[in-house]
Amino acid sequence: MGILIFLISDVLANAWEPTKLAFRQSYNSSSAILDLLALFLGLGVGLLGLAFYEQRYVRKITMALKQVPRTQAAGKRDELNGPATAVQRDSQEQRSATLFGSPYHLATMIAMSIGLHNFSEGLAIGQSYARGVTSLAVVLIVGFGAHNATEGFGIAGPLTGILEKPKISFLAKLGLIGGGPTFLGTIVGSLWVSELTYVLFLSLAAGALVYVTLLMYNAARRQSSNDLIMIGIFIGLLAGFVTDLIVSLGGA
Repeated sequence: MGILIFLISDVLANAWEPTKLAFRQSYNSSSAILDLLALFLGLGVGLLGLAFYEQRYVRKITMALKQVPRTQAAGKRDELNGPATAVQRDSQEQRSATLFGSPYHLATMIAMSIGLHNFSEGLAIGQSYARGVTSLAVVLIVGFGAHNATEGFGIAGPLTGILEKPKISFLAKLGLIGGGPTFLGTIVGSLWVSELTYVLFLSLAAGALVYVTLLMYNAARRQSSNDLIMIGIFIGLLAGFVTDLIVSLGGA
């Protein structure tokens, strides 16, 4: 989870820097305003879009869970508390079971969020190559490769502790979702240089990462102690800073 928290701060900083620079150069220019709008749009779509998707996902599972009869003990308690309380309790339990009982679903959402982030990294690699700065592109590939290796821990986090080991095909799918966009971004960046696209995809990734990190934290609180969670966050932050330092030392 610490990796995800680091990524949020890193992604937001990288998205805000070119936007701020554009306003410093000319605060009333159309490019500066478009960068700011792209930043806000990306954050909104990344955060609220996943929230709406999650609501639809929960609604489907909830309809299926409604077909399962309640236990006799729960029925007796519901009779004492009244029908409104029973419905509210059912809704809360069903939502909790859906949100926190599907580590595969959560891991997929994290992979999608990191994939958006990695697409923007691919844009940076491709744009460096397009500008003729081949040495910088090589440094970015090595640095981002080391950095992305730590992101794999963030994707696999929800899968730790489950009884049934995930299939290799599922792990490969997560790797493709999370890492594939780096290659696509490199292709696009080498053919088309666009600061607006760069800011948009970074902000999309930031909004999505905020959402899935909160989900993952809530799930972790149900399964582990707060001390262990904080230790994991600390280790993840250290890993994020160290791998990011590799990129910075290379001049990126």
